[in-house]
Amino acid sequence: MNDLNGKVSLITGAGSGIGAAKLFARRGAKLSLTGRNEVNLQRVGDECVRVGPTNAQRPLIVVADLSCEADVTNLVDTTVNKFGQLDILVNNAGNIEFATIETTSLEQYDRVMSVNVRTTFQLTMLCVPRLIATRGNIVNVSSIAGTRSEPGVLAYCMSKSTVDQMTACTALELASKGVQVNSVNPGATATGLFSRAGMSDEQCARLMEHSRGTHPLGRVADPEEVAQAIAFLASSSASFITGEHLHVDG
Repeated sequence: MNDLNGKVSLITGAGSGIGAAKLFARRGAKLSLTGRNEVNLQRVGDECVRVGPTNAQRPLIVVADLSCEADVTNLVDTTVNKFGQLDILVNNAGNIEFATIETTSLEQYDRVMSVNVRTTFQLTMLCVPRLIATRGNIVNVSSIAGTRSEPGVLAYCMSKSTVDQMTACTALELASKGVQVNSVNPGATATGLFSRAGMSDEQCARLMEHSRGTHPLGRVADPEEVAQAIAFLASSSASFITGEHLHVDG
């Protein structure tokens, strides 16, 4: 999958979680990385330089709050101004809230839908003309929660189901224009998602232990394993795949 070499790839949520930035860097992609935490983004950028080809450009770092429409517009403009084109969009940013239909506040619902759905929609909409020009590729990071109901994370499950439908609909709409659109649907993965949502270390450890019992392979995923699936769908190895929801769930 060295065909990622030289591909201009915009990755959201690059400072934490699955990210995929380092894997893309190892394969020679030109990277535009965005997130809210500049320290984390710079750290990831340093890692990308370390693992990438010796002559590779340093990743473009764009600190942005994707719930702000102006920040999303600036992200796309800055990326295209820097590299002159866009080949791959990875919609990786996401968040989660723990609550049920009885306890979810509208504020919680709005936070989840804003980051997981609205920003993905706006960013994709703005990137599509650029991706049509390069016959490019979109990979949305969804979740097994998009297709399998889970108690206690209602808004999150709803948001990921919406991302799956957006993936399928957009794939149909853009297929004739040469743009592929797929999603990766991970199971439980060893990222900081749950701690960022307010879980204590003890609660996270209990959840990971529980998840090991619910995954047939008997463990949770390493972020690199999910990143490999993202890179596969973004590469020419997946040249006849679009509208697919690739479950990476053990």
